[in-house]
Amino acid sequence: VPASKSTRATSAPGSDAGRGLEKASHMKWKMVLPSPTSFALCCSLVAVFAAGKYEPNWDSLMTRPLPEWFDEAKIGIFLHWGVYSVPSFGNEWYWYFHDSLRDHNVVAFHNRTYGYRFKYPEFGPMFTAELFNPDEWAKIFKDAGARYVVLTSKHHEGFTLWCSKESFNWNACDIGPKRNLVEDLTKSVRRAGLRMGLYHSMFEWYHPLFQQDKANNFNTRRYVDEVYYPQAIELNTLYKPDLIWSDGDGGGNSSYWRAPELLAWLYNDGAGTADKVVVNDRWGVDNPPIASGHHHGGYFNGDDQQTANPDLLRHKWESAFTVDTGGAWGYARNRALDNLLDARALLHRVISAVAYGGNVLIDIGPTHDGRIALIFQQRLRELGTWLRVNGEAIYSTVKWRAQNDTASHGPRAGIYYTASKGDSPTVYAHMMAWPQDGRLMLTQPQPTNGTVVRMLGCGVPMSFEKSASGSGMVVVIPPLAPPQLPSAEGPWVFSLKGVGWERSPPPESHPERIVV
Repeated sequence: VPASKSTRATSAPGSDAGRGLEKASHMKWKMVLPSPTSFALCCSLVAVFAAGKYEPNWDSLMTRPLPEWFDEAKIGIFLHWGVYSVPSFGNEWYWYFHDSLRDHNVVAFHNRTYGYRFKYPEFGPMFTAELFNPDEWAKIFKDAGARYVVLTSKHHEGFTLWCSKESFNWNACDIGPKRNLVEDLTKSVRRAGLRMGLYHSMFEWYHPLFQQDKANNFNTRRYVDEVYYPQAIELNTLYKPDLIWSDGDGGGNSSYWRAPELLAWLYNDGAGTADKVVVNDRWGVDNPPIASGHHHGGYFNGDDQQTANPDLLRHKWESAFTVDTGGAWGYARNRALDNLLDARALLHRVISAVAYGGNVLIDIGPTHDGRIALIFQQRLRELGTWLRVNGEAIYSTVKWRAQNDTASHGPRAGIYYTASKGDSPTVYAHMMAWPQDGRLMLTQPQPTNGTVVRMLGCGVPMSFEKSASGSGMVVVIPPLAPPQLPSAEGPWVFSLKGVGWERSPPPESHPERIVV
């Protein structure tokens, strides 16, 4: 093993084109015994596996029930924050687009703004976070109706937002903010009564040990053993996150990443979080497609910007998506207003995901100096205002037997269904657009003698009729003055108590609508 403490340079790492971090030139090789820390870690892992319920293989790990809090929470906030927040141009892959892809727009912007000699690691000291107020952030998220928060503890650039022992001089404690951002936000989020999750990138674009393993077709595993795995243990031990959002396999499979081993350690209470910790499904390139029925992980993320579809009905899933539709998860200064989701589009993403049994993780990118941009605050405030009226139709709900009701759907068209838990659930019909004649046709709920209909947030009684065809029902909406409406823009939610289910098959013309 290297005799030097770290393969990273002792100053901010340089970046030759396509390389990034420098490999220490003074590295010498000699035989050494395992360090006391790594020896203790190895022994603790052996003890956990010997006494644990879960074995480090996917068959065993997939038998673990998902902690209930996650399904009940429904709404999360995603924060992509790092050194890439300094140039804040394009997206958080700025370094890779500049050094490896040589993207014309990124290279041109970089050269005219910073000069062609300016290397990406020189942005590190400029990531200052001087305006970062974690209590203020936590309040914004709570007021938005979020129940959990996920912060990028480390993205693919390798810069850690905590004082990582495996990221010498390339972390928020040594340079830039000179503070432990993970610790500070974790404390504030939990004081606000929310759950705290951490995104953790497995690979790093330009770490020499990862590049070496990749060049060896992943037949060596030095990067995992010396960097990634100790970091993962450290993160979970120090901050005990409620959720681990894994990402970035870099072409390696789950065995290379020691993913089953890590999850067995977590599930067997190695970090003291077995009763609450939730993980996603990004643990290696060998994960089969969700539709195969053999996909593995905790809950399923699927693709970035994952939207609802019938393949997701069989397992708990999450739609992680950006308010910035231009392709940036981190803050991008060059984004136009038209590139941002409006409130209706944001609510459609929330409602459609929950109707299909999913959660939503809504991404916003903070600025390099620690602010949440006002336009993002406005979108979150609009979300929170809607949820304060209609939250009973979202939180702790389950997917109903039909997920939606109309052949047309979107931010301004269609009906989605959610339901409360129990043998006689209340069904919630989410109306995305106001019917011109004030008559809302619902084909799936079947009215009974005990049916009661009301619009959430509206005190005016609603009436209903059985449809002329005998299938479904029609909600008759009386004339309403603007002050009587919970929202002028919608969506509007109707609570349907005491309804049955119309068992006619859905039209084949609408693949998103499915009955289970």
